[in-house]
Amino acid sequence: MPAPSGFDYLVRADGTVVITHRGRAASTLRGGRAAEFLAEVDDDPQEVMARWTGNYRRGNERTARNHPRNRG
Repeated sequence: MPAPSGFDYLVRADGTVVITHRGRAASTLRGGRAAEFLAEVDDDPQEVMARWTGNYRRGNERTARNHPRNRG
């Protein structure tokens, strides 16, 4: 399974953390959850952000990509 990629995060002035995936907001963390995230993000940022947003690979991406509805 490839490592997660495409995640980024932004810390706002009020302490809110916005996690984005490929330019789209994936999750917003406030208060204690934001502080927990910031303490943990130093380890492996992409993996941590994938875990906090719930965006894990599920193994069916190739099947979904090849579905007629998702083509073109």
